[in-house]
Amino acid sequence: MHHRPRKRFGQHFLHDETAINDIVAAIAPQPGDTMVEIGPGQGAITGPLLRRLGRLHAIEIDRDLIPALERRFAQDGDLTIHAADALRFDIGTLSPAGGRLRVVGNLPYNISTPLIFHLLASSSAVADMHFLLQKEVVDRIAAAPGGGAYGRLSVMAQYRCHCEKLFGVASAAFSPPPKVESALLRLKPYSRPPIAVNNEQRFARIVREAFSQRRKTIKNNLKKMLTVEAIEGAGVDPNLRPEKLSLAQFAALANAEG
Repeated sequence: MHHRPRKRFGQHFLHDETAINDIVAAIAPQPGDTMVEIGPGQGAITGPLLRRLGRLHAIEIDRDLIPALERRFAQDGDLTIHAADALRFDIGTLSPAGGRLRVVGNLPYNISTPLIFHLLASSSAVADMHFLLQKEVVDRIAAAPGGGAYGRLSVMAQYRCHCEKLFGVASAAFSPPPKVESALLRLKPYSRPPIAVNNEQRFARIVREAFSQRRKTIKNNLKKMLTVEAIEGAGVDPNLRPEKLSLAQFAALANAEG
């Protein structure tokens, strides 16, 4: 299947058989799963998934790839390709009655962070997600408090999901090879978040404002939302920088008054 990778779509096609087998094994597709692949590209994992599942949804923005994908996998199962931008596609519409989706994909580096935020908004419809991403992004999502990788993306992802970095994938496994290393990420949405938040919109705003200027303290970044007394009343040291705060501390700030 010949297709010139398009830079505007951030296309780096997976071709290494060992990496493909490892990724499919980690996903562990089971008959009866309703699975959605974001960005099938040239079909590196589409085929193995479709042959195990019998049916598969795929979301592909590059319309030039779709006819070849449909021809290539016509005999392997029921492949439904949605010609759409995953950033604007509501995956919840594909959720089966009484069940939840499994979502997979080799995500373009140039949209990976906004796409993760978009998908987290539909996490109630999702059983799990497996994404091949830039290693730096995976490290940020799975980061613990205290380090430079920990930030807004870490907090918001970990509020919604159990986040686990599985293994790295070398740049040579792709064509063209990207200039960065990749890693496979597993996200398992919680049926109930691990911490109690009274207002999720306020929680999201607190987290966003807290990390708006990483070098400043919580009391400075949140001065338009919380007084020093309110921060202290939530059990948080107002002189801490945002990367030092745990998920529970962000929840306490969001639930604080004044």
